[in-house]
Amino acid sequence: MTATKTERARVSVSEPTVADTAGPNRPPYLLALAAALAVFALYAFTLAPTTAFWDTSEYIATSHILGIPHPPGNPLFVLLARAWDILLTPTGLPTAVRINLFSAFMSAGTAFFWYLMVHRILGFFDGREAVRRVGAGVSVLVSATAFTVWNQGNVNEKVYTVSMFTIAALSWLVFLWRDHVEEHRGFRGPGRFHDDNVLVLMVFMLALSVGNHLMAFLATPALLLFIFLVRPRSFTNWRLYAFAAVFGILGLSVHLLLSTRAGLQPVINEANPSCPSVGSALTSIVGFGSIKLPGYCQNLFASLAREQYAKPPIFQRQAPFWAQMANYFQYFDWQWARSISGATGYFGAGRIFITLLFTALGGFGALEHFRRDRKSFVYMAVLFGTLSVGLTIYMNFKYGYMQVQSLGLSPDMAEVRERDYFFLVSFSLWGLWVGIGLTALWLQLSEAMGGARKLWPASFVLALGLIPLVLNWSYASRRGDYAARDLAYNLLQSVEPYGVLFTNGDNDTFPLWYLQEVEGIRRDVTVIVLSYLNTDWYPKQLRALTTPCRPGQDPMSDPTRIICQRPYPGNGPRVYAPGRAPTRSIFALRDDQIDAVVHAQVMQVNEEGTYFTARGIQVPIQQGKYLFASDQFVLSIIQQAWGDRPIFFASTTNVQYELGLAPYVARQGMAFKLVTPQDAAHLLKMPTAEYSPVLGAYMDADNGSKLLNKVFTLRGLEDRAHWADDATRNIPIHYYYAFMAQAQAEQQRGNAAEAQRLQHIGEKFQALSQR
Repeated sequence: MTATKTERARVSVSEPTVADTAGPNRPPYLLALAAALAVFALYAFTLAPTTAFWDTSEYIATSHILGIPHPPGNPLFVLLARAWDILLTPTGLPTAVRINLFSAFMSAGTAFFWYLMVHRILGFFDGREAVRRVGAGVSVLVSATAFTVWNQGNVNEKVYTVSMFTIAALSWLVFLWRDHVEEHRGFRGPGRFHDDNVLVLMVFMLALSVGNHLMAFLATPALLLFIFLVRPRSFTNWRLYAFAAVFGILGLSVHLLLSTRAGLQPVINEANPSCPSVGSALTSIVGFGSIKLPGYCQNLFASLAREQYAKPPIFQRQAPFWAQMANYFQYFDWQWARSISGATGYFGAGRIFITLLFTALGGFGALEHFRRDRKSFVYMAVLFGTLSVGLTIYMNFKYGYMQVQSLGLSPDMAEVRERDYFFLVSFSLWGLWVGIGLTALWLQLSEAMGGARKLWPASFVLALGLIPLVLNWSYASRRGDYAARDLAYNLLQSVEPYGVLFTNGDNDTFPLWYLQEVEGIRRDVTVIVLSYLNTDWYPKQLRALTTPCRPGQDPMSDPTRIICQRPYPGNGPRVYAPGRAPTRSIFALRDDQIDAVVHAQVMQVNEEGTYFTARGIQVPIQQGKYLFASDQFVLSIIQQAWGDRPIFFASTTNVQYELGLAPYVARQGMAFKLVTPQDAAHLLKMPTAEYSPVLGAYMDADNGSKLLNKVFTLRGLEDRAHWADDATRNIPIHYYYAFMAQAQAEQQRGNAAEAQRLQHIGEKFQALSQR
């Protein structure tokens, strides 16, 4: 007998039964595994072959050497990534590829749990297993190819793929818990689920995940509400609270890695969260950067609280809430057709139709989900809301990087880059709702075409799920992208043996760390990130890292730790003579002197006629000028180290101009070398031209020519079709300056043909920065 439409509707919204979760309807783990493997294959095919810009290099390097990344330190991520690194070592794959595959594995694992979850949800839509399996597959396809999800899945730029994996695993666990509870509802025998053991496991996972990032913990409101809707009396189980407290503290204890490893002085040891004792470390962990319990450890507490970033409270908005939400919708607009209208612009005019389509499909899926199973809908809705609107409120970002241009605001009011990666879980969840919407549309079309017999002819509508795969490919794929690695190589090789190199921040620093600590290239160079010089821990680490080795000391006996000055490698560029090892550290300041500078932060020059002098240069310092701690340390390093070591500034920095050193710098490849008047007499004086402020006052034309033509690695970077990241468009511009400077030098030396060739390459980089 055929059920009426009313009866079918009644069945579709009923509570699940034992038959829903047992026998032939048990979870299709093998199909979920197949879906995960397909996602993994996609990410592996589009995988970054080496490091990338932003935090990628920092996380690859710290994972490889068990270092401490920026606060809060991410100890769980470092442990997991290092274990993965060791596990894949027998494959012979480069370290960067291994760690990037870790991100792909986490994202594919997310697809595994999402598949199972959507398959379970679709059980309320249709009893046919084929519909549930295909619908779950389409949902995973859309979710996994959303731009940000895909773009984070094929390179280990952040730790959020682990957070997304954790949220997906917790979601499936709570769905299983629901099935088990409802299966035994009303029974009083041994089958009754008494202790809610799976909830204790979830508490442990949540606490442990904090060691990766707080993002996974944001699933807590959705989990608590879902548990309340399914079985409110679970909250009256006192044993649940007792065991949850024990396993929660056990999960948080992963943070002990921070103080333990920091005490061993790894080469990368950001914020130095070392503690005098295990007890003080545990006290700080329990307080977790919020509550200063008696006996806490200041260093670890400050790291967990991210004190060095001085983030304002959420009630003190860094931008209007409407602008922050508009920025979120800008990122949402990217997810389904990133390549249309290119990457530039606030909203892509050509993308709007695709965005509206996927907004409608996701909304339709959410509506149909609400109609058929309100409990799981509430869970997904609260989870999505927390990780979109809630996260926007909590993170309290400035205006978006491109948003300020659209609104005509100052760039200082914007974030330094686009922050779409913070919201990747919400985009992934919306992709699931799009897949559910497509499945519901498929069922309605087949019903309109004649019922079950027309199921497959109506399946053409599912092809819409391929749109993100096709239209995100060119921007999400990182296949063949060596730009960050080669920039680091070219910059490091621009520095002479044992040189000091001042850098700005993430993109001209972290890739250099990667090259030094992972590939072992030019460890003799002391890379100094200027912003960190405003802290007390960083100058002390630099002092130890540049201390000459005592007899019998070998800095390479443990290359992951600070021992003493590391040697110039025998495979350095032939542009330079090997040079002699330095005789002193770059810092002559004691701990108390460093602490005093950092504590004061700013020093005002009160006397007229004040000069900074070193090795024959004399730089006037204007009366009333404020020198920040980092400025004072830069000048101190120059006075202490210059002559014992060469001093260089990355071409991305401005400090040489701000401190009045511009008349004494000579461009050398991708860096500026500080030169004495005597040195300058032997160099090519750059002409007064529109390029001069960025080309340097002088030019080492011979070394520059060798670097650009024989040492630098470009791999056809200048011929790229487009530059996918707006916030790093300065990278091709700096290549442009380097080639144009050398072209001017060759023109001065009478090499017109060479000058024209170099200028042509420079113009290619300039054009790339605009595409």
